[in-house]
Amino acid sequence: MSQALDVIARVRNGNRAGNPWRAPGLIIPLAFVLLLLAAAAMPQWFTALAPDAVDTDAILLPPGLGHWFGTDQLGRDVFTRVIYGTSQSLGIGIGATLIGCAGGVLLGTAAGLAPPVLQRLLVRLIDILLAFPEILLALLIIAVLGRGPTNTLLAVGLSSIAGYARLVRSQVLRVWQSGYVEHAVSLGESTPAIIARHVVPNAVRPLVVLATIGVGNAVLSASALSFIGLGVVPPAAEWGALLADGRNFLDTAPWISFLPATVVAISVIAITILGRRLQLLLSQGGEP
Repeated sequence: MSQALDVIARVRNGNRAGNPWRAPGLIIPLAFVLLLLAAAAMPQWFTALAPDAVDTDAILLPPGLGHWFGTDQLGRDVFTRVIYGTSQSLGIGIGATLIGCAGGVLLGTAAGLAPPVLQRLLVRLIDILLAFPEILLALLIIAVLGRGPTNTLLAVGLSSIAGYARLVRSQVLRVWQSGYVEHAVSLGESTPAIIARHVVPNAVRPLVVLATIGVGNAVLSASALSFIGLGVVPPAAEWGALLADGRNFLDTAPWISFLPATVVAISVIAITILGRRLQLLLSQGGEP
């Protein structure tokens, strides 16, 4: 019996070593994220209804076969609005993460390689920004720029720069002291060439994992801003706006907010798990 168990364990471990992407802890969140991307790219594959189609004969219907997530106060299909809102929510999440990463690379590299006086100023700036919650910084930016999808994307992205900059600066300092950088200096390469060819490419590798998790955080932040009326506003079918749209009907029609909130929660959890598993996969050299 024990020998049979050993054989089964070796087979399972061999399969995982051969294809680490088949680990159950990675397949499920990866499949859900791919489903979200498909819904964002081709929402008509998932529903034949229009997100803003009003049906006065189907107002506040509970979830059922005809309307999987029920309908809202205007008779609009909630499932359809969630599907069409995927592109906007994920677009804001991915766009904000790209802004945060780009700004973090610039600020972190400058804070690690600038002249000492400027380094200290930039490090203090990063510390000050990190002292404030990202959602608070996003609120301040929204107060200046105003509401809307583009401003929400900018607010969430700009508020996340400091976190990425701190990681990039630590990696830049580590890479700058490595042997291949010293070798490039000994060969007479210029400082800008060394930074562009050796330092930045090696310093930004850990950002892959952090950016994956950051997409989930950005989606959650954007939804929070929309829920309190400072992000994307109704009638846009963005997830946070859908939550705000149904908060006045929590007693009579809780599905208007509850089901979109469930999608937001599962999406953020799936993206975060995917990022954590990716981090484990990279740290263990391919074995999740």
